[in-house]
Amino acid sequence: MAELNIVLVEPEIPQNTGNIARTCAVTGARLHLIEPLGFRIDDRKLKRAGLDYWQYLDITYYKSLADFFEKNNGSCYYFSTKAQKKYSDVAYPDKSYLFFGKETKGLPERLLFENPERAVRIPMLDEARSLNLSNSVAIGVYEVLRQWDFPLLECSGELREFRWKDVNHIDGGAV
Repeated sequence: MAELNIVLVEPEIPQNTGNIARTCAVTGARLHLIEPLGFRIDDRKLKRAGLDYWQYLDITYYKSLADFFEKNNGSCYYFSTKAQKKYSDVAYPDKSYLFFGKETKGLPERLLFENPERAVRIPMLDEARSLNLSNSVAIGVYEVLRQWDFPLLECSGELREFRWKDVNHIDGGAV
């Protein structure tokens, strides 16, 4: 499977990070957390938001952005309300890193300024400040996976009380 990486730069809210961890766990994306964190990693709220998915998570911690860049290479994309390009206008390659900033400030502006072609925005109303961080990550993750045709992910499900193959046999096809 192609490798997708989610990078959270100094996340502050444990519930957001827990939700993002769950998104990473169910999609096979790797999670990278850059310190300082606004919570302890054993925070009860963090664990609760991630529920019982922690055993499926590939997570790495870094002391700083510089520490991250020393240890990783790949195509980096910086999600920000300040970016000029839409996130859906990018073709994301294998080993992509999707960066998201802290809830109160976003990513460092210097990082965006130095990487204008890789800074991307999720469109939203001008009057709105931003989407929730965990929602933004989910949008980014699923756009990349859509482009890759959802490798190794289950793309259909089964009902508990009925079988899809029987759908045309109930009331002439309508349930």
